[in-house]
Amino acid sequence: MYSMCMSIEDLKKTIMDKLAAAPPLGARMKFDCGPDGLIFLDGTKSPPDISQEDAEAETTLICSADTLRGIAQGTVDPTMAYMTGSLKIQGSMGYALKLAGILGD
Repeated sequence: MYSMCMSIEDLKKTIMDKLAAAPPLGARMKFDCGPDGLIFLDGTKSPPDISQEDAEAETTLICSADTLRGIAQGTVDPTMAYMTGSLKIQGSMGYALKLAGILGD
């Protein structure tokens, strides 16, 4: 089993790989995985910057690292995760949907 820090690093790489093949996001997004850490994505830059910095974002997705991993791997439906409360969204729902489409591909 990976350490929590390694899990976030793996998630950052998976997210960057998916963003590399997608059109620009055009927003700053934050994944808040609580005690597992956070991932900040600056999709206003090309290529996008990704870090573990806690910076201001248009949209914050709040979920466990396991839920985020499942969304990125295609084993968790982001809409279902939102409907069941395992994914919470603060900010722009439009950017969240756009990102869900990118990660779900």
